[in-house]
Amino acid sequence: MGPGDMTPYYYRASATFDQEDITMATLVTRNRFPVLSRLASNYRGPISATVHIMDDETKDEVLGELQEMYDANPDMHQFVDLHLIVDKYDRQFNMWRNVAKLFARTEYIMMLDVDFHLCTDLRRSIRGNPEIMDRLRSGRTALVVPAFEFNNLDDGNDYRTFPTTKEALINLVDDEKIDMFHKSWLKGHGSTNYSHWYTADELYKVTQYDFSYEPYIIYKKEGSPWCDERFIGYGANKAACLYEIYLSGIEYWVLPDDFLIHQTHRYPEDARRKERHYNRKVYINFREEVCLRYARIFTSSGEWWSDRADNLKNECQKINGLKKIMQSTLD
Repeated sequence: MGPGDMTPYYYRASATFDQEDITMATLVTRNRFPVLSRLASNYRGPISATVHIMDDETKDEVLGELQEMYDANPDMHQFVDLHLIVDKYDRQFNMWRNVAKLFARTEYIMMLDVDFHLCTDLRRSIRGNPEIMDRLRSGRTALVVPAFEFNNLDDGNDYRTFPTTKEALINLVDDEKIDMFHKSWLKGHGSTNYSHWYTADELYKVTQYDFSYEPYIIYKKEGSPWCDERFIGYGANKAACLYEIYLSGIEYWVLPDDFLIHQTHRYPEDARRKERHYNRKVYINFREEVCLRYARIFTSSGEWWSDRADNLKNECQKINGLKKIMQSTLD
């Protein structure tokens, strides 16, 4: 897009973090400053946040608001590494995600949209379970945290009313007050298999993957792919990031007791429609490219016939004509 001014650790957390802790890697703009502060107090663990500010006449005012937010909450001082980007290019979501990941100071990160409220103690569930930790250490597992939203969006305004146990959540589901996030777009989160999750009491594998799947995942920072930065604006940016992670040989496993709930906010719908239309076209080409790229990588590394290539083979054969192209590339 063009040059910008980036300051890593514009604010640096005062806490010392265990390397096997889980960093919330997120991105924030001006209208989400209060939500970031809330996340710091709710999570009370490592957070790596990319903050974007437009380089225009509002810059100094927004920097002042950022300082006020930081000064007002001691948890921001203690837990949040804040990386500042000032430029004229809005909604470079994947670049911002990469910055938050790059400067995270623990081995594991969660790719989190800041609007989601952590309703359960994720760190306790994960770090207290040796089997799950072994999966994370291997670098071959990403943990999916199911996401929900209220059917009446006004009910999602006050996080203090959100359920904090799976039992309480399911009661709201049964009362038709809450459902999977963006239930009208089943492709976005349907692969989590919510009907199975409601009765699950142990970790389970995502087996019906869709290239539009956009779960919130916890995974190992080192050795995992970066988010492709050609996606600018709304639409496909996160799906593309998660698609490449999946094709790289990382399996998605769903946590049985933990969940997130979306805190209601308005979207700029006109911009979303235009940008989604453009990014859909970009994503078509990206999927073909990433399939061929990882086919070559697995062939060169001798892993083509290993289970690491299974996700690639299963997903890329769904693209018309690509199976034959991949075969000719490998011959």
